Amino acid sequence: MSDRNPSPFTTDVLGASPQTGASGYTEQPTSTRPASQPMTQQLLMIEDDTRLATMVIEYLRQSGYGVTHAVDGAKGLEALQSCKPDLVILDLMLPDMDGLEVCRRIKGLGGEFSRTAVLMLTAKGDPMDRIVGLEIGADDYLPKPFEPRELLARIRAVLRRGGEGGSTAGTQQTMRFGSLEIDRDARTVSVAGKICELTSYQFDLLVALAERAGRVLSRDQIMEAVRGRELEAFDRSIDVHMGRIRSAIELDAKDPKRILTVRGVGYVFAKQQD
Repeated sequence: MSDRNPSPFTTDVLGASPQTGASGYTEQPTSTRPASQPMTQQLLMIEDDTRLATMVIEYLRQSGYGVTHAVDGAKGLEALQSCKPDLVILDLMLPDMDGLEVCRRIKGLGGEFSRTAVLMLTAKGDPMDRIVGLEIGADDYLPKPFEPRELLARIRAVLRRGGEGGSTAGTQQTMRFGSLEIDRDARTVSVAGKICELTSYQFDLLVALAERAGRVLSRDQIMEAVRGRELEAFDRSIDVHMGRIRSAIELDAKDPKRILTVRGVGYVFAKQQD
């Protein structure tokens, strides 16, 4: 981790430092999980700054999460398959490989692992890293230094998006537009029967557009339609996500027929599709 800005965490949050085993990652002891939360959501933090990781992990555990810590990318990928986290907090700068490569490998594992939510920690003021991270499948990012409450809020927002999809009673759960099929219950998207890989946030963006097919929406309207995104400060990230969605569902992403850009306004999802 190359960004060594002073941590925003105070010493009253810092508890006993977990002991890292020979495997290079540590898991939260079962006894520390709140008794009132038997199905604790699990997080994996891949971060080589052990001091920062210790403070973050203690704060998140106090907030009711189970946390596993890995000190580099290789150990993080190993831990991913053993602890099966709901979300990965991934530092961009790691000693053995960069976070972008780790994210690519997570998304390339296939199956349930490829759908694991990823929140990247990036250097402050470096939008290119954020853009690339979103392009390869990260669900969100947080620049350093950060406030612990913002990290917690972003984690909750990403997990909420992943857990809420398609549960609205009385609505059509499967939407079809030509060969495009959006299954809100299964949270899957397919074109001509072939599954398209999208992040949790990208799936929700696509649903928000499809529900308003034929209507031109501004970026703000699209983001407002997807709950839990009130903390988004980098509004151009919506364009990055739209590019990823187009790459997944369009025959030719450079000549889109499903999601059209309305210059100076925003986007419109085509009602009539092949």
